[in-house]
Order: sequence, then C-alpha cells, then structure tokens
Amino acid sequence: MSHWHDVRSTLVMLVVLLGTWCSRLSSAHDTWVQTSTSLVRTGDHVHVDLFLGNHGNDHRDFKLAGKLASLSDATLDILGPDGRRIDLVPESVDVGYTPKEGFWSARFVPGAAGLHCVAHTRVGTHLGKRGIKSGKAYFVAAERLDAPATEGVAHAEPLGHPLEIVPQFQPVLESGPGRPIDVQVVFRGQPLRDQRVSFIPRGVTLAADFDPAFERRTDASGRCRFEPRDGGLVLVVTHLEMPEERGVDFERTVYAATLVIDVPQRCRCCE
Repeated sequence: MSHWHDVRSTLVMLVVLLGTWCSRLSSAHDTWVQTSTSLVRTGDHVHVDLFLGNHGNDHRDFKLAGKLASLSDATLDILGPDGRRIDLVPESVDVGYTPKEGFWSARFVPGAAGLHCVAHTRVGTHLGKRGIKSGKAYFVAAERLDAPATEGVAHAEPLGHPLEIVPQFQPVLESGPGRPIDVQVVFRGQPLRDQRVSFIPRGVTLAADFDPAFERRTDASGRCRFEPRDGGLVLVVTHLEMPEERGVDFERTVYAATLVIDVPQRCRCCE
C-alpha cells in the first residue's frame, strides 16, 4: 500500500509541475484568435478558437506551440453590432488531450446581423519577463450570405488594449487578393511610429531579421499596409519591448498584439 501511495503522490506532483511549467512557458508565446468562418448566417453557429504559439523565427512563424494551461488570466469576448459584449471564457472548452496539445474553443450563435469582433487579452510572466498580449479577429453575420450587412462594430477605432492593431478597412467584406490589409498600430491609444509589423500568411516562412516581402514599418500615423496575393489566413503581429517597465517579479515588459484576417479568394464586396 505504501508503495502505491508513493507512486500516486509522485504522479500527482509531476502533473502539478507540468501544469506550472506549461503555464510559465505559455507566457513566452503569442496568443491569437480565429473563427471557423468569416461569414455566417444569423442564427447559425461559429466557433471561436484561441491559439498559442508563433514562437519560432523571432515570433514570426504562425505555428502552434502548446496551449494556455487555463483561461484564468485571459479574456475572450465577442463585441456585437448591437453593442453587446459577450464573455466566451465560461463557454470555452479545451479540445486537446494533453497540457501542450490543442487549443481553446467556444461556440457562438450570432443573433444580430453585421460585423462582429472577437477580442482577447492576457497578462502573464515568464523568466523575469511580463507579457501583455492582445488579439483580434472579425466575422460578419448576415440574414442572406449573398447580401451581408455592412454595418457593425467600429473596426477602425481602438478597443483600448495597451498595444493594439486596428484595421483601417472593413476586415471581412473589403478583404481579398490584391486588396491591402491596411492597419494602424496604437500604444496606449497613441499611434506608434516606425513599428515593425509582420504579415504572415499561414504556411509561409519569413526570412530572418526583416523580410521586406511580408513586413512593414509604420509611418508617422502608425499605419502600414500589405497586399496578399492569394486567399488564406494572415496573421498580423507586432511586438514592443519596454525594459524600463519593471516589477517585483519581472525585469522588463513585452507587449504583443495580433490580428487574424481571413482573406477570401474573391473579395465579397465585388460579388
């Protein structure tokens, strides 16, 4: 009996340590949100997924790398065209088998037509570094898929995240190959000048250092743009290090902001 008690205690301790390790490790990665579709009929369902990764190639690879151990220090909201904010954390489920596998997902049924925003934030520490992260994605709910409503959330206005990527175009209906992904980067509500922004199509590997084909620097108004050549998901990401922001358990602060754009093969505004 004593032997099995010792084995069980050891296993419990390993699980606890693994969970703690995964939680700390996740603070070093980026988080982003995606939806199962960018255009859905009102009354139908859309899955909202929260991913963790983008860790390789200096945080520019659009690949999964683990999973948040919990959502206790994260927010995940839907901002609807009717002005409602819906908390998706209680509805989110872990779709992985192990602590490092899978992602978090929530099912949502839109009742109002128009543009919806998925907004996410998280604050965590890792090896003396505090990470403050935000992520956004968008989808349109429509009574008729061939005539989607153009109104909805004010996509060109910041939500108030510390570091934020703000689309300057309608991120669903005005998206398509050859149409610019035009964004503004703001830090604490102010445009951020000369900030590197990476536009990473899923499956593309960016060159080391700075890749002029997929990266831009913001102008004086904090804006830059990228024209995708094909349809597919594009992860827009930017990072800002603030070594002077220190605390009791961290020596510097790193901000990260992400935006996922689902680029259709044909622009919906032209159909």
